[in-house]
Amino acid sequence: VQLQASGGGLVQAGGSLRLSCAASGLTFSRYVLGWFRQAPGKEREFVAAISRGGSSTDYAESVKGRFTISRDNDKKTVYLQMNSLEPEDTAVYYCAARGNQVMRIVLTTPDDYNYWGQGTQVTVSS
Repeated sequence: VQLQASGGGLVQAGGSLRLSCAASGLTFSRYVLGWFRQAPGKEREFVAAISRGGSSTDYAESVKGRFTISRDNDKKTVYLQMNSLEPEDTAVYYCAARGNQVMRIVLTTPDDYNYWGQGTQVTVSS
């Protein structure tokens, strides 16, 4: 299983970025997907998650209303649209996957996931 995250970069506060995570080596539609982030000196934290079919999503309070997670099961890709970015959003962003039999479940802690991408750096300048 491989997860390849991309789309990070440097953006000014108030700007937008769209992260992508392309998966291979798995039956994508059977996996719950999530985005996490880790800033220097801090623990990895939950950002957003989406169920197998995409009907259920969950977000960290700090990103609700600004970030949107989505998935394209045909393209085996999960996205994170990030709008109104703030300097506090600066971190390395990781995508994660976990196989699950339940269609609508979302998973929100790092220990719930067993496959991880390599991370993509997002830097928001003030």
